[in-house]
Amino acid sequence: MDDVLLMHYDWLRALHIIAVICWMAGLLYLPRLFVYHCGVEKGSDASETFKTMERKLMNLIMRPSMVAAWIFGLLMLYANPGLLEGQGWMHAKLLLVVMMSLLHEIYAKHLKAFAKDENQKSEKYYRIINEGPALLMVLIVIFAVVEPF
Repeated sequence: MDDVLLMHYDWLRALHIIAVICWMAGLLYLPRLFVYHCGVEKGSDASETFKTMERKLMNLIMRPSMVAAWIFGLLMLYANPGLLEGQGWMHAKLLLVVMMSLLHEIYAKHLKAFAKDENQKSEKYYRIINEGPALLMVLIVIFAVVEPF
């Protein structure tokens, strides 16, 4: 199995990067939808449209992309376990990816609140949490490319 994965390592890496890009697009866009959703009346046509957009973004793009990013990333680690041995940058990157996954779940919780017309957060809150994925992404890319330690 290891040999097969190593033979196709570049494909695993490409699919991992594609999944991460799709996941990041959703992580950056969903809180922006929440900002706009806060500005419309509950039960209005606009609110129902936002609910549909948010649900489809999460279920059709974000969740499958997150799962794919994890699967391809873990397959790469399985194929090349040396990435975990004495590679502090990889451990830091993985910690940040776990944090990104937790943020994803926080967004899913907010999506459920909007779906039930029970959102209690402000536009400002969603503008602030919209910065989280961008910051995590910058750090993850720096660790993965520069391998600073």
